[in-house]
Amino acid sequence: MESARGLRETGAISDEAELEVAWTAAIGSGPDAAGALADLLGRHREAHRRYHGVRHVTWVVRHVRELAADVPLHDEGAVVAAAFCHDAVYDPRATDNEEQSALLAERLLAGLGWDEARCRRVGDLVRATAAHGAPADDDTAVLLDADLAVLGSEPAAYQAYVTGVRAEYAHVDDAAWRIGRGQVLRDLLARDPLYATEPGRRRWARRAAANMTAELATL
Repeated sequence: MESARGLRETGAISDEAELEVAWTAAIGSGPDAAGALADLLGRHREAHRRYHGVRHVTWVVRHVRELAADVPLHDEGAVVAAAFCHDAVYDPRATDNEEQSALLAERLLAGLGWDEARCRRVGDLVRATAAHGAPADDDTAVLLDADLAVLGSEPAAYQAYVTGVRAEYAHVDDAAWRIGRGQVLRDLLARDPLYATEPGRRRWARRAAANMTAELATL
């Protein structure tokens, strides 16, 4: 049987099918697990999402699993669960999306029988995506690098990301967008290193700097 990676590379597996494979491996199967996945996917299909949708969560989960091949993790299942849940609540006008996503993750996993400490660990991983500060451990580093991997994508994929985020913030006028987006880019470009893991730096750092510098020049 072909691996999920081989199938996705040939386009023979959809994002949602790839997510189902990853969810089953990390979380489990059965009606309750399937229902929890369906709930998450439904959230990621919300009409207002233009970047933070199913494709985004697929990429983050994928990059977590790939980085985990090179970075030993304490609890890979918890990191994968956090990747699934980190944007489960997403309202571009809100300021507490990560906290609400973390609380949702803790409730969802508790309902699947995860113990309290592990649920809290997933919640804390999700919370770490709010500020993207210096990670305290490799599990957090892998999640944060996976979330920022889009910055180091090919130019067409990077432009699609920028276009999608701008559409999600359509309520912000152009002048305010240029100011806010410019500050985000300058802050990211000033981070040294941008990626916390060595594999992340090797894969994405150079192209991320080029992509963000080019975008900043257009603002």
